[in-house]
Amino acid sequence: MSQLMKNKILIIAPHADDEVLGVGGSMARFAAEGAEVYVIIATQGYPPDYSEEVSKIVREQALVANRLLGVKQTQFLPLPAANLDSVPYREINNQLVEAIHNIQPQVLYIPFNGDLHVDHQKIFLSALVAARPNRINTPNRIYAYETLSETNWNAPYLTPNFVPNVFIDISGYLEMKIEAMEIYASQLKPFPHERSQETLKALATLRGSTVGRFAAEAFVLVREII
Repeated sequence: MSQLMKNKILIIAPHADDEVLGVGGSMARFAAEGAEVYVIIATQGYPPDYSEEVSKIVREQALVANRLLGVKQTQFLPLPAANLDSVPYREINNQLVEAIHNIQPQVLYIPFNGDLHVDHQKIFLSALVAARPNRINTPNRIYAYETLSETNWNAPYLTPNFVPNVFIDISGYLEMKIEAMEIYASQLKPFPHERSQETLKALATLRGSTVGRFAAEAFVLVREII
């Protein structure tokens, strides 16, 4: 882990708030321990599905939440939220290739390919294209994260199941993750909705207790080059 903290770490989020839901505590820990943390939010809302005012508010919330967690830079791509199935696959690839090339991270976090939301599935595939191991300065570690109300709402046994094999102790950073999610006031929901403070804490507690910690975030290791 000490070596990891010296790296550039990039989190790709299909939508604003996915980065906090899946990697928020780890992001805070990485930044606190000396890593350069970057976030790419791949989509934004456009009329008529989303008003310009709402989209602006969400982007502002993302910047504040990411800043709280110690993120060095947050970048917004212009891809249309909830409409990636209408965007040519090559265009999504090109956007992520350029973004990853500009940052050149050693470690990459991406959404899980079994997530219910098609945007998450598309970003997973395009991120892997952008991080092909035959590219110069490709990330040497790629992890998939879980997103509440997306990862666990798929069709069990018919689509890929999230079975984590990497756990990051966020015991000292869980409250910061919750605070960052509170900044996303437009996205946070009252309990028992999954995107509530209570559920975020419950999931972190569950993942932590799995490995003997008070709180953790869980990931699937996609690829590691040593």
